[in-house]
Amino acid sequence: MEGHTSKPIIPPGVNIKEFTLRAVLLGVILAAFMGAANAYLGLKAGMTIAATYTTAVIGMAVIKAFRGTILEENAARTIGSIGGNVASGAIFTLPAFFITGIWLPFYSIQNYLVATLILILGAVLGIMFVTITRRILVNDPELPFPESVAASEIHKAGQKGARGTGLLLSGMAIGALFTCLTEFKFIALKWQRLASVGKAKLLFRGPEASPAFLGVGFIIGPRLASINFSGGVLAWGLLAPILAFYFNYQDLGAITDWTAEITRVWRDYVRYIAIGGMLVGAFYTLFKMRKSLAQGIARSLAMVTKRSQAETQLLPRTDQDINLRWALMAATAISVLVFFIFQRYAQSLPASLVAVLLMLILGFVFAAVSGYLVGIIGVSSNPTSGLTVSVLIIVAFIMVLMGLHGASGISAVLIVAAFTCVSVSVAGEMMQDLKAGHILGCTPWKMQLGDVFGVTVAALVMFFVLSVLHLGNIKQTVAAKIGELEKAGITEIAYDGRIKDIEARTYNLEEIKSLPPEYQNEILKTSAGFGGEKIPAPQASLMAAVARGIFERKTEWILILAGMFMGFAFILMQVKSPMLIAVGMYLPIDTSFAIFLGGVFRALLEKQIEARKLPAEQKERIGNQGTLLASGLIAGEAIIGIVFATLAFAEVGFLKVFAHPSYLLSLAGLAAVGLFLVFRSLKIKG
Repeated sequence: MEGHTSKPIIPPGVNIKEFTLRAVLLGVILAAFMGAANAYLGLKAGMTIAATYTTAVIGMAVIKAFRGTILEENAARTIGSIGGNVASGAIFTLPAFFITGIWLPFYSIQNYLVATLILILGAVLGIMFVTITRRILVNDPELPFPESVAASEIHKAGQKGARGTGLLLSGMAIGALFTCLTEFKFIALKWQRLASVGKAKLLFRGPEASPAFLGVGFIIGPRLASINFSGGVLAWGLLAPILAFYFNYQDLGAITDWTAEITRVWRDYVRYIAIGGMLVGAFYTLFKMRKSLAQGIARSLAMVTKRSQAETQLLPRTDQDINLRWALMAATAISVLVFFIFQRYAQSLPASLVAVLLMLILGFVFAAVSGYLVGIIGVSSNPTSGLTVSVLIIVAFIMVLMGLHGASGISAVLIVAAFTCVSVSVAGEMMQDLKAGHILGCTPWKMQLGDVFGVTVAALVMFFVLSVLHLGNIKQTVAAKIGELEKAGITEIAYDGRIKDIEARTYNLEEIKSLPPEYQNEILKTSAGFGGEKIPAPQASLMAAVARGIFERKTEWILILAGMFMGFAFILMQVKSPMLIAVGMYLPIDTSFAIFLGGVFRALLEKQIEARKLPAEQKERIGNQGTLLASGLIAGEAIIGIVFATLAFAEVGFLKVFAHPSYLLSLAGLAAVGLFLVFRSLKIKG
């Protein structure tokens, strides 16, 4: 690592093209693209992918075509990759406003403006924090920055002619084609069957025919994919069927639809147990990193004085950040805007002032901690959700002590959590990119300014992406449900008034058809949109449950407490990732099953590598090729998934080839894609 620190590829005294118009334009396009892809994946699977490698390959290919420089390639990669982290901050918190019933309907011009301001201001604040912490962290010889080194190696390999663009594009084409086949119902997306076990029933589901989930499993590997799937088996093979059986033990014959009953039990009971497990898992992750966290906090407190001393020196090009005065002025302006946003929801001047102070203090400390953890474990393993939950709980209890309650208290706390989450997520990615730039010989202030453009563009489109996915799924699901009711001759639905904005009474189908989609979803109990089966948004659901539980005391705490004990038991059993098990419980089992299948194919690849006794360099190249192919699958499905969600949102119909498509064809297709991942990864030149 010392070599990387002392000898950048482009020396400080050499000035070549770096922050050019073409690099910035390509970067902001990639930022919007990666933000949309990560939002799609994170809402559905509860996981996101590191955008650095994908943007590095695309940026390298495009800039090379225009005879650009390695520093332009890095600028495009840096600006592009930050969009994926804006998505992480968005999906962890914004859907919680809908799940708690605060933003109903979710989409409105007012909500768009608030959400976009949260994302832009939070992200820029994270970048400003990084200007203070960068120099200390990137020059620390004890921090390996594994993903930063890998990203810089991609750029260096590109100078020698090595490219991975073809792999990425071929993966995208396969992912897009496969998704089209399921959307046009040429092949089946899902499969499920009931099995009788004495007087009870078991519900079996096959892996969802999703190339994106297959790609996720392939990237995270067999160990983590298996842990995630074990949560699904625990939820759907043990808890949901057992609880459904005992809930109805006195009159088992009264249940006419066991599939719906088992799914209801999973949705209304098991997922709260999973939330308790996620809560313990998040804090256990932080506990395991307690030494690194303590060091990060200590460093962050010492950085301001060190930075002011360094400012008195004449710095080389490769060590120049955005001027500290500008950074502090930007942070001050952001704080004022946050105050007015918070005040609008909280309607409490003291609470608003305290919230802004908490946001600045916790945001800076956790941004520094995030940067430090990235230096040790990389962005992919950065516990952003755990840090955000910590902020949410701290702020929530302080706001309760200050007299906030109900919807105003929940919304106020979620706003602070959202700002902090975006800030921490962006700060971690920014620090990773700055280290890669440090190795290559880039100019820090140009990278930081470029990321301001990247987060702004990603934030401007993010709320639209979330809204299209959310409302598209609701409209599609509601239309199917109304069709089923009409076919069955049911003309009226009674609503219990669970949400106060919707009147408790009996509605006929014609009345329901005239209501907004989210009202239809609530009355018909179709469980679509955020928090539903297709878009579970597990982290946002965790935030919503914790905030609602603290302020309204309406959450079924016995279920969450039971889940916390379950998570504690996993820790005692020395399970590697209790959080991942809980996420697997929260997801539909067909999702975790598909991820597990991807892990199986990764295990097959590892067996092939072992059998061929390849040298370490070839093993690394094979692994990189597999990651690029799998990332392409994810990006391809995300693009087509958003296109079809947009069509559903606009109520545009499209061709359905078969009323009951074959699931066997889907399994054959998944097997073919998995084998392609394995054997194409093994095919290396030289």
